[in-house]
Amino acid sequence: MEDELLKKIMLDLQKKLSTKRFNHSIGVMRKAIQLANIYKQDELQAAKVGLAHDIAKEMSKEEILNYVNENNIKADETELQNLGLLHGKIGADICKKRYNFTDDMCMAIINHTTGDVSMSFFDKIIFVADKIEEGRKWDGVEEIRIIADKDIDLAIIKLIDKSIQKCIKKNEIIHINSIQLRNKLIQKKDSNNL
Repeated sequence: MEDELLKKIMLDLQKKLSTKRFNHSIGVMRKAIQLANIYKQDELQAAKVGLAHDIAKEMSKEEILNYVNENNIKADETELQNLGLLHGKIGADICKKRYNFTDDMCMAIINHTTGDVSMSFFDKIIFVADKIEEGRKWDGVEEIRIIADKDIDLAIIKLIDKSIQKCIKKNEIIHINSIQLRNKLIQKKDSNNL
């Protein structure tokens, strides 16, 4: 897949990110392309967003706070308690300004961290690709990879369940967006099964 902007993003990320994070970004790009193909979404757009989604992931807490303040990024209480959650909002802002990403592309970057009830189908692809790319090696990932190819909503429910379990074990706050998204998808499944 040849594209000048994709090449530029790749070169920028190679300079900006650790090898581990860069390899993850390549993995997300590949998985996003694969899912976009299955679900008839724009593969090039999926490649760009999948690649760039973690552009702000390795910023320090100080850099995050400075960026949020200098660029008027709204942060909720949970995000201020767990600054790492803000990498989606910051990444979207960077991609808008540096790469002229569309609003839809930026929303997918914002929503890849916690999800949101207003997620588009494209957002769901990036959310899932981030968590199941081939470099991910956690218990149950293979099962969710299979599910994701057939039912993206069920994959999201299972991914949020895993995330909630992890947060409970670590005594961490669970972002309300994840809970609301999970509830919405379960209600949708229940109404479809009536």
